[in-house]
Amino acid sequence: MTLYPKLITDALATVTYAGTKKNLIESDMLADQPKIDGMKVEIILVFPRETDPFLKSTVKAAEAAIHYHVSKDVEVTVKTEFKSAPRPSDDNLLPDVKNIIAVSSGKGGVGKSTVSANLAISLARLGYSVGLLDTDIFGPSMPKMFGLEEARPYAVEKDGRQLIEPLEQYGVKLLSIGFFVNKNTATLWRGGMACSALKQLIADADWGPLDYLVLDTPPGTSDIHLSLLQTLSITGAIIVSTPQQVALADARKGIDMYTNDKVNVPILGLVENMAWFTPAELPENKYYIFGKEGCKNLAAEMNVPLLAQIPVVQSICENGDQGTPAALDVASPVGQAFLSLAQSVVTVTNRRNAEMAKTERVRTKS
Repeated sequence: MTLYPKLITDALATVTYAGTKKNLIESDMLADQPKIDGMKVEIILVFPRETDPFLKSTVKAAEAAIHYHVSKDVEVTVKTEFKSAPRPSDDNLLPDVKNIIAVSSGKGGVGKSTVSANLAISLARLGYSVGLLDTDIFGPSMPKMFGLEEARPYAVEKDGRQLIEPLEQYGVKLLSIGFFVNKNTATLWRGGMACSALKQLIADADWGPLDYLVLDTPPGTSDIHLSLLQTLSITGAIIVSTPQQVALADARKGIDMYTNDKVNVPILGLVENMAWFTPAELPENKYYIFGKEGCKNLAAEMNVPLLAQIPVVQSICENGDQGTPAALDVASPVGQAFLSLAQSVVTVTNRRNAEMAKTERVRTKS
């Protein structure tokens, strides 16, 4: 016998839900198309609330109807979900967040996540309320960089909705898909699943009032970036690059992604990471191992600010691996560099807000 969805839905149409006195299909209780695998069927029924007095009897009736009207040999799994208050519309997401800053790079390996983490901590050190969203679904690094690899967020109820409570570390509210997946297992998701998970971290989280929400974006230009642009009104983007030409070529693509006429997200400035190397025993020396001032020259060419030049320092990598980002040591030269970056970001963001209208989300054609 071959099973197909209509056989299952026809069977469910014979089951009356006592709460509405209508059948399950008319009551719009079937969450999605039945999943069929040979003689196995999985359905999801949506009930008004977890304490629904008719839940158990309805589930048993649904199983019995499939066995009676389709086949007694069908292996039926009934999952349940519960209605909650509606999610805010995309035009009203994160109404209490003043500025959303995307930290981006054209290519991987240039230290974008390091800059994101240390920028967020430095903004918090300046007294701002800050959130950090790790949007790299396939390579999340923030749990490790913040020393929270074993931590798990929990849910809170607010205004009738179950929301994810961001973790807080070093004065920064933090969410990452890395909190919900096995850190040793590859995330094998198609683009649609990744974008859906990302949107849940944005819309179904209790971010609360924030001065800045920093987005640590994946390298390159992908459907994750497009999903962010369609979901959020991004205040501005910061492009991170090393001085070498191959990185700068990709940085140009990142700039173009944000500034093309369909997106129109302002570039707040560039950050030149790994700008030079200074050995501890020769503190006056600078070795330009990745090229000299390439990002500075690109900033001048694109007529955008150069927000900071961050040197190659061994402690930056070590602190990130240990879950204690370099910005925590505000007395160190590196800590001072990231604090200066945060101050520059505040300045350019305030200027952008004074001179430009709010960024519009990228609209998709219906």
